[in-house]
Amino acid sequence: MSRPGATRALVFVSSTVLLDSIGFGLIIPVLPTLLVQLSGRPVERVAVDGGWLSFAYATMQFVIAPVLGSLSDRFGRRPVLLAAVACFGADYLIMGFAPSIAWLFVGRLVSGAAGASYTPAYAYVADITPPERRAQSFGMISAAFGIGFILGPPLGGLIGGIGPRAPFFLAAILSLVNFVYGTFAIRESLPPERRRPFDLKRANPIGTLLQMRRHPAVSGVLAAMFLWTVGHQVMPSTWAFYTQYRFHWSPAMNGASLAAAGTIMALSQVFVLRLLVPRLGERRTALLGIGVAAIGYLGYASASAGWMMFAWLPTWLFGAVVMPSTNGMLSKRVTPDAQGELQGALACVFSLSAIAGPPLMTQIFSRFAAVDAPIRFPGAAFAASAVLAGTAALIYRRATRLMA
Repeated sequence: MSRPGATRALVFVSSTVLLDSIGFGLIIPVLPTLLVQLSGRPVERVAVDGGWLSFAYATMQFVIAPVLGSLSDRFGRRPVLLAAVACFGADYLIMGFAPSIAWLFVGRLVSGAAGASYTPAYAYVADITPPERRAQSFGMISAAFGIGFILGPPLGGLIGGIGPRAPFFLAAILSLVNFVYGTFAIRESLPPERRRPFDLKRANPIGTLLQMRRHPAVSGVLAAMFLWTVGHQVMPSTWAFYTQYRFHWSPAMNGASLAAAGTIMALSQVFVLRLLVPRLGERRTALLGIGVAAIGYLGYASASAGWMMFAWLPTWLFGAVVMPSTNGMLSKRVTPDAQGELQGALACVFSLSAIAGPPLMTQIFSRFAAVDAPIRFPGAAFAASAVLAGTAALIYRRATRLMA
């Protein structure tokens, strides 16, 4: 693919991931207040409901992600990506017109299916990028996710002041624009001779993960990444509930704090990753990121004032490099015709963690923040994330010894 064509493709893939993260971030700042109003229960109790909404989203991603990865290995990346973008638009319309909480769950299911688009998206990037530059290209895609977190939460809080449905209609329009752009701007990246037959046994979450047994080192890293991403789920699932309970933050303040986190993550992908990988390599960069993030989790858990939550956010300058550096390292360990399958396996790991993490973290928060808790420790979920990160670092270090 020519350089201009590759540039256009990266723009489209980045915008697809951007819209995914914007849609995910739209509801986070206002969700605690909305659930309190709908149920009449205190915030530490309704946090569990928020966890189940995330569970629905992640479960659908888990089921669909390997299917999209295998379909893109068979039919090419372009048609699969465009179909996912169309689903984004449909989801935002469903959410915009939702008359009840039940319809919010329907919207989360549709958005989970569309959100699985990052499987063919990352495979597309692997197709058009030389191996030595893949970590940086994956970093650009991750930066788009971070930018979505910059835009999504404050946009949800701001436009939600006009009307709670307005942000979703705006997102639907953006998805339509992206679909039109992708239709005319990108070409297929996977030539017919490099495609493989579609195999249903390999196009399901368990089958995709089992295929990774052919690569023992990759399997070990996937196990470490599962623990790492389970711990990371404390941020989107528990942050707004914790800060509203602990520091009485408004949805606007929560939106601002999550926007700050997104800004830091985006800066990390654009600048910190480019500085660390050439000097430390992908392996040591990821291990450094896990360690610094674990310290940050402990900081959130022990914070006694709201400003301390902001003070610990810069730890994500390092925590945000873990996934792109790991992705770049693993992409060198599989053949070109299995890149989609690898990305499907990584997506499965992320989806499994997103299935397990939100209910786990919100219930830990709810249990230790309740008035009848045996030990009152509202930051317990963040402390649990620090423990998971430390365990992940140990497994990661052992699994990647021969990759150094």
